[in-house]
Amino acid sequence: MLASMTAFGRMEGSGDLGNFSWEIRTVNHRYLDMTIRLPEDMRMLEPTVRETISSRIKRGKVDCSLKFDATAVTRSEVPVNRELADKLIKAAESLAITNPGRIDPIDVLRWPGVINKEPVDMDRMSDQLLALLSGALDHLVENRKREGRKIKTMIMERCDKTAEQIQLTRTRIPEIMEAVRERYLSRARELNTELDKERLEQEMLLLAQKMDIAEEIDRLQAHIDEVKRVLEESQPVGRRLDFLMQEMNREANTLGSKSVHLDTTNASVELKVLIEQMREQIQNIE
Repeated sequence: MLASMTAFGRMEGSGDLGNFSWEIRTVNHRYLDMTIRLPEDMRMLEPTVRETISSRIKRGKVDCSLKFDATAVTRSEVPVNRELADKLIKAAESLAITNPGRIDPIDVLRWPGVINKEPVDMDRMSDQLLALLSGALDHLVENRKREGRKIKTMIMERCDKTAEQIQLTRTRIPEIMEAVRERYLSRARELNTELDKERLEQEMLLLAQKMDIAEEIDRLQAHIDEVKRVLEESQPVGRRLDFLMQEMNREANTLGSKSVHLDTTNASVELKVLIEQMREQIQNIE
């Protein structure tokens, strides 16, 4: 199923050690690029977190963070490192001799290490944290798929319009070629000189070969059929769709460069507009 690379997932949980929450954001990227932010005590989970994410997401820039609030646990008192706090107070009082000022106890408590933090028991928490991560990924993946369905609908609509433009141009080719032939013959007659009819026919044949756009039309239709087929695949298809857009744009440019008639010029412009609209959306597909 088609999936967008832009999505957000969040999952919260709580235990006897505190509250924690996973947040995962993804945006479009050429490859899978992960940034993992974990509390220092939980760094050992990073390899498992990366493996879990890569099993669910194949492409995109992933920003994953875990927030842990141990203060949510009910305590009878705040565990203060009295020895360190006393040293800080004495140091502050010695400075106050030359720079008088009130010592704010809150500032002392903010100093690293003054409030003792209980070490996190990862054996108790890892299973719960990874289960919550899986839930956040479920939410994220569902959002990616929902956005992917919208993108697929838009691309299919543009594919149908492109196919209509291709068919219209195909049916107009004989008429366009005849109009060009008559225009060149009319100019030749205006010269009021005796022309070698056989040579003129040869030149007209060469000109017709240079103006022949049937091959470009056929390839464009083949690319449209392939885009529709790829859109139904269950694996990530963003890169293949991006390649197909490049090929379609090349054919549309060739169509425009061969054009000697306003209709084919307009067809080339319209095709490039439709292709660009699809390409912009495909840039966000996994």
